[in-house]
Amino acid sequence: MEAQTIDIFDGAAVYFPLMNGRYEVKPGMLPFGCDLGNGQADKQIFQIDDNFHNYRQAKLLARGERLSKYYQTCNYSQAVAGAIARLIIQRLIHEHPQNFEFQQTANTCKFHSHLTQETLYLNSDWELERVSAEDNPVFPSYISTLDALAAQIQEDLTVICRHADGSNWLSAVHLCYPNHWSAEEKIGRDFAAIHAPVAGMERINRRSEAIVNTMIAREPTVRFAWGLSKDTRLNHHPEPPPHVSASQWQGRKFDLKSPKLYLRIERQVIWGLPEYNTAIFTIRTYFRDCSVIKQNLVLRSKLYAAIESMTAESLIYKGLVESRDSILQWLR
Repeated sequence: MEAQTIDIFDGAAVYFPLMNGRYEVKPGMLPFGCDLGNGQADKQIFQIDDNFHNYRQAKLLARGERLSKYYQTCNYSQAVAGAIARLIIQRLIHEHPQNFEFQQTANTCKFHSHLTQETLYLNSDWELERVSAEDNPVFPSYISTLDALAAQIQEDLTVICRHADGSNWLSAVHLCYPNHWSAEEKIGRDFAAIHAPVAGMERINRRSEAIVNTMIAREPTVRFAWGLSKDTRLNHHPEPPPHVSASQWQGRKFDLKSPKLYLRIERQVIWGLPEYNTAIFTIRTYFRDCSVIKQNLVLRSKLYAAIESMTAESLIYKGLVESRDSILQWLR
């Protein structure tokens, strides 16, 4: 299930996080809501655009394959789960009042999406009680509020929690658009262990406790990550679905004779809830067609320089060892 590139949509948020022409591994946290050229969209945690249907279908396909492959929790307390659910709902009705409705009484909450025509009924603790759908109900059925809310948006969701002694762990992850990493592998691990495979993360991981404190205790932030892909498939889980070959699934081999190359960009919003010693980390994936980027001399030169600046370790991590020279030749 492939998404459309943002190049074909009027009004879609557009980002190019490599304008300095270097591939860098750093926190790169910017104040949430700062002007990055996209108007109101830059002030939203959850961005909704004309690509919503493709994103929704990709999530339904992932869930239908095997839900536990894409959704995991570990010591995800009822208090934290309720706080995260409340934050997501509050932001959605604030950011997109035309798409979402919310009604709350003493004992129940009702959240309706005009995009999916689903209504979620929650109890006073923000736990999912039932779902009403005008279309066919999803399969498998939603098993929690977080699972149901994740299916209403175009972002993946992760939640990090911290103990009183400062230790932290990934307590929830709903990851239907994985970029070569696995929810099952990362759940329950701390920040440093989660990021240990990332080339160039050693210095950052030595400051992991300070970074987690910033995520939880400071004002919300936004950061970006990027890589290259030969397709616009949102789901690049390390384990291919049944009956799909690994070589077909990986999506990282560039063919100079039939060049297809896309810049895969992640906009990551970090929103702390210090009263619960937790933070939500959203991941919104976008694709930009490199054949369009190539037509812009400035963007092409920045992309070329950024790829050229990658270390050998980064090329291995990004799956570009075999394709690097061919990509640079094509960009030239």
